[in-house]
Order: sequence, then C-alpha cells, then structure tokens
Amino acid sequence: MSKITTELLLERAVPRSTRLRKIETLNLSKLQLKTGDLDPRLFSRLRHLQKLDLSDNLLDKFPNSLTLPDLRVLNCNNNKLEDVTALKQFPLLEELTYENNVYLTLNDDYKVMFLLQNLRLLNGKDITKLANHVRRVNSRKLTSKVTAHWEKFFRDQLPEKYTAEQVKSIKKKFLKSVQTNVVYGPSSLSEFTRWRVKMIAEEFLAYSLGLELNTDPEPEEKVDENEEESTESPEEASEDVSQVTVTPSKRKRNHSKPGSGNKRSKSQANTEEEAVVNPRKSSRVQDDPAPDKPRRSNQPAKGATPEQGDEGTHKNGEQFPKGQSNRRSSQLTGEQKSQEQDNGVVSLTPVKNSKGKEDVSAEPLHFLQCHSKGNSREDFKTQLWSCVFEPLLDCGARKDPIVSSSRTVATCGGESVCLIDCETGTVLKKYKVATEEFFSVAWTTLTMVISDSRKKSHNILAAAGRRGIVKLIHVAADFCYGEIKAHKKPIATLCFSPTQETHLFTASYDKRIALWDIGIPDCDYNFKASQLLVLEALSIPLRIALVPTCPEQYLLAGCEGGCFAWNIKLDKGQKSRPFEAIFQFPDEDGDLTTSHRVDGLAFLNDDVIVSKSSKPGCIYLWSWSRSFDAKGKGYQRTVSAVILAELEWSTTDLSYLTLSTCPAKDYVFCGDEKGSVWMYNLSNYTTAWSSAKGKRSDKRIPPTQILKWPELRANGEQLSEVLINNVVSDPTFTYLVVLTSVNITAIWKKS
Repeated sequence: MSKITTELLLERAVPRSTRLRKIETLNLSKLQLKTGDLDPRLFSRLRHLQKLDLSDNLLDKFPNSLTLPDLRVLNCNNNKLEDVTALKQFPLLEELTYENNVYLTLNDDYKVMFLLQNLRLLNGKDITKLANHVRRVNSRKLTSKVTAHWEKFFRDQLPEKYTAEQVKSIKKKFLKSVQTNVVYGPSSLSEFTRWRVKMIAEEFLAYSLGLELNTDPEPEEKVDENEEESTESPEEASEDVSQVTVTPSKRKRNHSKPGSGNKRSKSQANTEEEAVVNPRKSSRVQDDPAPDKPRRSNQPAKGATPEQGDEGTHKNGEQFPKGQSNRRSSQLTGEQKSQEQDNGVVSLTPVKNSKGKEDVSAEPLHFLQCHSKGNSREDFKTQLWSCVFEPLLDCGARKDPIVSSSRTVATCGGESVCLIDCETGTVLKKYKVATEEFFSVAWTTLTMVISDSRKKSHNILAAAGRRGIVKLIHVAADFCYGEIKAHKKPIATLCFSPTQETHLFTASYDKRIALWDIGIPDCDYNFKASQLLVLEALSIPLRIALVPTCPEQYLLAGCEGGCFAWNIKLDKGQKSRPFEAIFQFPDEDGDLTTSHRVDGLAFLNDDVIVSKSSKPGCIYLWSWSRSFDAKGKGYQRTVSAVILAELEWSTTDLSYLTLSTCPAKDYVFCGDEKGSVWMYNLSNYTTAWSSAKGKRSDKRIPPTQILKWPELRANGEQLSEVLINNVVSDPTFTYLVVLTSVNITAIWKKS
C-alpha cells in the first residue's frame, strides 16, 4: 500500500480531524508500515499528538527525528523492533508497550527506563520504583566503578602533556577495557551494563580530558559475557603480549542486535562432570581421560580435563579484526600491534615460501585464531572440529551479490562457536559456554509465526559437544534461546533433516543416534522438543549422513566399529531400533571386514558415498543403491560395499581427519597430518559410475591438487605440526574453510 499521507492521518485520528495540529490520538495499527513510511516532515506537523498506536506493523526501528514533543502514550506491539534508543526523542513519554518484538530483550527494558525519565508504565506494568533504581542507584554504582577503573589502570598511562593521538589511543583502550572488566548486576543484564558503562566512561573522559562528548554514539561494541567471570585485568593483559606475524586491520562496528543471554531460558543446573571424551582420542584410551597436551602428528591426544566453573550460555556479537591476505605487508608499528593484540583474536598472515609461488587454484585469504580459551593469544592447542555454511534466506542480510551461496560459516571448537564472513575474515558473532567443548554445529531454517499469522524464515544454529547438550541459537536475534539435554555422554556430530526443518539427529558417545523434533519457538521463545527415535549402534557413531534419495527412510553412520545403515521411517511402530545393515570393506590384506573405524562419510551425489576408514592411504567411493538392496528384509544384514574407486591419500594411520564433498562441483576434500588439503575433482568419473554396469576403477585416483600449509609464525617461531581436522567448501566452491588442531581457521578462496 502507499506510504502515509495527510489524508490517512486525518482519517485515522481519534476522533477524525480536519487539521494535523489538532490531532491528539492517532491509530496507525495494522497498516503493514515499515520504518521508511514514517516521514519525519509529515509527523513534525503533529505538534499536539499525545497517544500513538503503531502496533501490528513491520517497523524495525524509529527514525531519529519524528518530532512529537507532546507524546505521552506509545503502543509498538507486534513489530520487528531491534533497538529502543531512538525513543529518547520522546522525553514526555509515560506509557510504552512493545510486546511481541522478538529481538527486544530485558536489556532493552532497562535502556528505556533510563532514557525516559517520565516513564511510569512499561508493557502494562508499573516500573516507577525499578526505574528510579536504574536511574540513580545503578548509575551511581557504575560511575564509581568506572572512575576506580580509570584511577587504577589508566591514569598513570597519560603523560602530563599529551597529544591528540595519545588521547585517542588511551580513550580506545579505556573504553574497551572498562566495558570488559566493569561488572554489576545479573548476567542477564550484561548488555545493558556495557551500554551504560560506555556512556558513563565517555562522559567521564569528556569531563576529565576536555574531550568532545559524542551525543549520538555508535552502537556499543560487544564483548563476551563470559568474560564477566574469567577476564584478565588490564595489567595481566598487558603482560601477555605475543609476537605474531600479523597485518594491521581496523576494528569494525557491529550493527546486530543482541538478545539477553539467558532471558526466557530455563535455569541451568550444574552437573558433576563425567570422564571427558575427545574426538581425536583412540578407542584404546577412552577409559583413561587425561589433560590435553600438545600433540605430535603421529599420535592422538587424550581427552581434555574439564574446566571447573558454573555453566552458562554466553554469546558475543563483537566483530573481531578480519584476517588479511598474504599479499599484504606483515610489518606493524608498535601502536598497531598493540591494537591488534587488544582485540583478543590474532589474524595470522602466511609467509611466502622459498619458491615464492604455488601452483594452486585457490589462494589463502585469512588465518584466524578466534576460538582461544579465555581469548588467550597464546592458545595454539584448542582443537577445531566442525564448520557448516549458513543457508541462504530469501532476503538474507549476508547474501553476497556476486555469488549465489552464503559466505557466512559457523565454526566450533573449544568453548566457543563463531560465525565468520569468509570474504572479509570478520568474526560476526561468537558464543561461549565456559565448561563446554563443542564438537559439531548444524543449520536449519525455521518458519516462525510473528503475529497475526504472519510468517518469517529464520536461520537457527544447533551446537553440541562434550556435555551432551544441544544449544539452539537464533542467530539474527543474537540469542541462545534454549537447550536440549540430548545425551548423558558427549555428542560427536549433528545433522538436520533436509526435508523436515525441525528434525535433528544427534550421534553420541553413548552409542546411540537420537532423532529429535526441536519444535518452533513462539514469539517468547517458548518451544517444546521431543524425542522421536533412538538408533542403537554397536560402537560410537562418528559421522552421519542421510541418503539423498530417501532422507526420511535411511541414515548411514560411520562408527568406531564400522559403517551401518538404519531404517528411520517414522510410520514404523518401533521407537528404538537396531541397525538394518553393516557394510563390509577390504582390509589391508584385501580380505573383507566389517570391523574398522569409519571417521569420514559424505555423499558425493544421490548415489555415490565417500568414506574414509582405518586403512592407511585410502578413501573409498562406493554405490549406495548397488550396495544396499532396499527390498531385502530383516535387521543386521551384512552387506558388501560395491566399491567404485579408491582415492589416493596420505599414508598416516592417524584417525579423525574427516572429509567433505561439494556435490555441485563433484569435489572431495580431505586434510592430512601435515597441514595439507587434498582436493579431488571427480567430474570425469561420475557419469561412468552412474551406469548400472559401471566398473571399479583399477587404479587409485590421485588428487587433482594438494594445497600446502603455508609458513605461519607465532611468537617468532614457525607454527608446525598442524593437523587438518576438517575441510568444508560452500555449495558453489567459492570458499574453502580449513579447521586445524592448532586453533587456526584458514579460509581459502578459489581463484
């Protein structure tokens, strides 16, 4: 419909009016209005407007200059508001409602209580006493803490005679430090606290140093809520300076709107930690957990000892510096190096090898250290395990106009999950759980009802690991809205159904694969999860894959003790099911065996499966349709895999270096124990394999290319003994994301 006009305003006035300046009550609800429809020039003529109803529209924010000087009552229910700070332009506002705005949280309630001094009713509740506490007691406490932080850590850093550059530098460091270290109130209000702390700190600096006060500040830079309990002091941080070959990069603003870290979430009880299992750990030592130690490439590491502390779901919307191209200078000034190290994430730049060039079809873009425990720049031990590209939404904000697939990837390892923009190397968001070690992430797109039966698609990220708990994260809202206690032992991998958006498979060290319906959250993030199916395995499932031609009927799993298939059709009465088939493969002596570790499993197309087993130097390609007779009856059948070809790979016997495929381009990827990525272009073979009479290739297929790990220097020393745990490309093979055993995420781009 058309935008707001004078005639519409006169018609929607209560009662109807003939002059805009005479309108006191205005009803603009249910008009599908967007922010751009609120014309400040037209609204400026509503000089005597006291009551405004904008409910049931599509507003995501308020323009900053609506000029309604006499507004007392405002209704914004059922919109898409992401920020409330623009409401400060209505200083006489007494009653405000904005229920059913999914992106607004408890932190926004506290912001409006501070900004609107005359506010009495918020969402129908009298907030007079609480608002007075927020404006007076809360502000007084925070001001005292901010002042003490300056006196203790920063006052002596500023010389008596200082330059503008020195002031600028000290201001930047102080604002970052004070938002990180000044803590007050419950963790659910940490975002409000950081917002107020930044405001108070800027006012303090303006008064103390004579700086110009920014009256319309940028959105606050967000720091990890987990740092409220485990953040180094500025003194400790200044002592912990690593010498890393890096390139300078600017810190970017984040425009995303955070949600409250634990608003509407169920309380999380602390549970006694079980023996920790690490995916790298061999089956021989699974009953003997020990702390993680630096690994050499010829031996697996044992499980990590859990860090003691309360569990809490944390998130971080902070944007970290982007990794830089290896073609740019690696020299830093002292100030630049200090700023780079201050950001808590080190972006490394590869040093040219002696030959000066490499014969590859992909070039390294970024090397990021964004999963460090406690944001330590010295952490080169955290294992990175899983990465998945975000699916595109029809109107996705991260859609790259140049390519047809998302360039945002979710990665996990250690205590954190990160969202990274592959093109810029920017860490868009970061979520932490202090006592967790994440092993797997998976995406789904849920169609959520907003209001009046209007629906909108949102990407939901599931993450799980050592604690056996699945975290559900609404990425656009920057909010971990719930959890599913799926297993009592660690979860090795996750997988969403491509046909049922709420169906999630979880494969656990308890030797079970569970199918869950995670439900769809309502506008208050209430949801109901239910277990639909349990698949019993004989050994720990490591990788799972749904059969593309029948994803609602069959699931494959690569396990510690072989490769299995299950019938997962839900119309069958049996909720707990044994495997339907186990597949035989050749062993090192050429004999068929079912007993072997399958640590890599993926479909190259609708029929061809790629799997990696414990047989050194070999990756198998085999046919699903010709191996598995769908007409056969009975459970626990032994089936010989119809092998189509073998791929030549490293001769290492080290397990858990998994593989992936890019079906659209007929590519297979697998990393090795030397930091290299083996790439196989199989487009010349797939046509022959699709034939019913297709014969097995006599010789092993060599890699099309091997991407060598470049030299990376940390603390002046070359980073060596790099294991490639996982390699994943986006659907169009534009970007290649490489996860390592040394806490480095490498991003390559196809030339």
